[in-house]
Amino acid sequence: MSKEFSGAVPASTANSSGGNEPGSKQNSRKLLLGAYLDFIRIRFLTMLAYRVNYYTGILIYSLNIGVNYFTWQAIYGGGASLGGFTAAQMTTYIAVSWMARAFYFNNLDREISTDIRDGSIAIQFIRPYNYVLVKMMQGLGEGMFRFMLFMIPGMAIAMLLFPVQLPTDPAAWAGFLVMLFFSFLINSQINVITGLSAFFVENNEGMMRMKRVIVDLFSGLIIPISLFPGWLSSILKLLPFQAITYLPGSVFTGRVQGVGIWNVLGIQIFWFLALLIPIVWLYHAARQRLFVQGG
Repeated sequence: MSKEFSGAVPASTANSSGGNEPGSKQNSRKLLLGAYLDFIRIRFLTMLAYRVNYYTGILIYSLNIGVNYFTWQAIYGGGASLGGFTAAQMTTYIAVSWMARAFYFNNLDREISTDIRDGSIAIQFIRPYNYVLVKMMQGLGEGMFRFMLFMIPGMAIAMLLFPVQLPTDPAAWAGFLVMLFFSFLINSQINVITGLSAFFVENNEGMMRMKRVIVDLFSGLIIPISLFPGWLSSILKLLPFQAITYLPGSVFTGRVQGVGIWNVLGIQIFWFLALLIPIVWLYHAARQRLFVQGG
C-alpha cells in the first residue's frame, strides 16, 4: 500500500519545510498527519475493491462458530457451568470471539517480512514517515473495513443461527468496543514484532506460523483461558495474549462487570504500553542493521 503513496509525502513536506517561520513545523506535522490518515483511507478502499472475498470469509467464520457451538453443547451435556461459563455464556463467547477476530486480524507480519526480503524496506526507511506507524495505519484501515463489512454482518448471521445473548448493560457495550480497539492494537503490535524479526533471522516464515497458532490458542479464542489447567492459566494471565480475546469476551458475556471492566481495560493498556518497548528497540536496531536480502 505504501508504494501507492510514494512521492506524496516527500513532495508535500518539502514544500512546507522551507524557511524558519514559526508555523512551518506545525504545517509539516499537519501534512504528515494527513499522510497517515491517507494510508488508512487507501487500505480501506483497496479492501473494498476485493470485498467479495470477505463474503466467503463470513461463511467460513459462521461454520467455525457452528462447529464450536455444537462441540461445546456436547461437552456441557446439560451441565450448569464449566470454567465459570454457563452454556449460554459459552455460546455468546464463541460467537463474539470469532467475530472480534474478524476485526483485529491482519497480516502485518507477513507484509513487513516481504518488504525486508524484497529490499523495499530500504526505500521505506528513507521516507519522511515512521514505517511502523504507517503499517499500523494500514492495519487500521483494513480493520475498519473488516469491522463494517465482516464483523457486523457476520455477527448478525451468528445471532440468527445460534442463541447469542447480547449485553443489556450500556457499560458492557462501551467497555467491549474500547477493548476491541485495544485488541487490534495489541495483536498488531505482536505482528509488527514478528515481522521485524525478519531483519535478524532472515526467514521468519516458521515464526509467523507459530505466532498465529500461539495467539489463537493462548488468547482464549479456541478454549477460554479459565478452562486451562490451573498452572497454565496462571502463566497465561502474565502474558499479553489474554488481552486480545479472552478479556473482551468476558466483558461481552457479562462475566466481568462494573469496576471489573476498568480493571481488565487497564490490563490491555498495560500490555499496549509494554509492547511499545520491543517495537521501538527492534525498529532502531533494524535501521542500524538494514541488511536486505536480495538487494
